Amino acid sequence: MPEPAGRSAPWIAGGVLAVALVFTIAVTTPWHLIDLPKPDATLDFTTAEIARQNAFRHEILPWSTASWIISLVVPLVIGFTPLGRRLYDALHVRLWFVAVPITVAGVVLITSLLTVPTDVFAERVSLKYGLSVENWRLWVWDRGVNWVITSLGLAVVAVILMAFAKIWRQRWWLPGAIVAALLVLGVSFAYPVLIEPRFNHFTSMPAGAQRNEFLALAKQDGVPVKDVLVADASKRTTALNAYVSGFGSTRRLVVYDTLLKDTPPAQVRLVVAHELGHAAEDDVLHGTLIGVLGTAFGVTLLYLLLGNRMADPRRSALLVALIAAATTLASPVQNLVSRKIEARADYHSLRLTNDPQNFVAMQHELAVQNISGLDPSRWRYWMFADHPTPPERIAMGRAWGTENGDPVPPLVKR
Repeated sequence: MPEPAGRSAPWIAGGVLAVALVFTIAVTTPWHLIDLPKPDATLDFTTAEIARQNAFRHEILPWSTASWIISLVVPLVIGFTPLGRRLYDALHVRLWFVAVPITVAGVVLITSLLTVPTDVFAERVSLKYGLSVENWRLWVWDRGVNWVITSLGLAVVAVILMAFAKIWRQRWWLPGAIVAALLVLGVSFAYPVLIEPRFNHFTSMPAGAQRNEFLALAKQDGVPVKDVLVADASKRTTALNAYVSGFGSTRRLVVYDTLLKDTPPAQVRLVVAHELGHAAEDDVLHGTLIGVLGTAFGVTLLYLLLGNRMADPRRSALLVALIAAATTLASPVQNLVSRKIEARADYHSLRLTNDPQNFVAMQHELAVQNISGLDPSRWRYWMFADHPTPPERIAMGRAWGTENGDPVPPLVKR
């Protein structure tokens, strides 16, 4: 346990970090943008479209939910029982900084292998409905890459924190919190160039009218964009998407090739305007700041829970379990903030393009193509929904159009 003289320091630091985290979330999250009518999917989605979405979710949710439960329960069981220590001891590796990464990778591998059956059934449903077009070889490759990246990230954190705990047994939380926060900052900056290329191939959009339009829209919005890239998403999915990643010199606008294929240009423009909204509001920067504060708070809390026991490498599986538990507990708050930020980006796109008619049509098209959930259960909405539902987004477009003298009639004729 910490020595008496320094016992209050981590409590004070944890309190300060918690207040800073709550304050940052409070001031950077757009809690209210516009008064919305009650979302109603029947206004804009046909009976057949609603039935297809319901059928898809009826088939896929049991498998995806089971996979989520397994991915949470397995590390908890291994970490909070003697299994984690036995896994470490079974390695018979003398160097702890070698044994810890192997143990962490082992926990992640066991979890990944146990979710294979449910993930296979979920993938089969996506293939059946045409949402996925990924071949099984690529599917296995993606899982392998994800395992490597996840294991590497957790192992780096585990080794650093345990090394600090061995060196500064009573005060390891301070350097641990600082270094962990810097890691989050570094990953956020490097993610576009280090992680994203592991899953997709990116090419600069060829010179032409569409690229010029996107760059002109960014200039009009006052958003510096380094490049417009096209991701070869069509080798995996038929879903439509675009995003802005990175900040500063690594900021770029990424558009799925599926979006460029058959989507009307006016709707593509609105999608791009939405992504520019994230850049204009510095959402990546704000998200990184929240991540930095949250990580520093998490490390301080970890010290308060484990104290000097963090120096024991046999507790590496416990660390993975605690991270899994913390991530799950934080999900509702993260998703709430994300939904508000995505709503602001929608609102930004409406103001930038002044085109509520195509905005509503675009949201309808995205929902149909992506087989998005139109009315998820309350618990799923809070645990998994990082975007507003399509009816909520359409309601915003309709409300904005009404306020600005361009009312949008229902898409479904009655």
